[in-house]
Amino acid sequence: MRLLWSLAHGLQSRSKRMESDLGVTGPQRLVIRILGRAPGASAGTLARAMCVHPSTLTGVLRRLESRGLVEQKRDNGDARRKLFTLTAAGRKLDAQQAGTAEAAVRRALGRLKADELGSATRALALVADELARQDR
Repeated sequence: MRLLWSLAHGLQSRSKRMESDLGVTGPQRLVIRILGRAPGASAGTLARAMCVHPSTLTGVLRRLESRGLVEQKRDNGDARRKLFTLTAAGRKLDAQQAGTAEAAVRRALGRLKADELGSATRALALVADELARQDR
């Protein structure tokens, strides 16, 4: 448990540093990275990719829009649905950068052998699944 709390704390701390250094938090950066690979994604699509409820993204998307990093437009097929894309400034920020959480994770995972990486991935997926379950 201490290791998991350390991991959660490390992600939170890195997110705060990213906000002061890059102008975006870890979750905001993740939205930017996803939109860089899936332009025109809906809030629901983003939420599923991030494993969060769509309402969780409302503030994140609003802040990214107000900073001119993300723009929205209505879906031609469903006027109730908004689709999000990166602006030029957002695409610039999408480029991989030092000091991000994913750069730290990439470096750490790069030190693992292939079989260790598979085991680590499986263990983390099992913990995430168990934490997401409704205990009865």
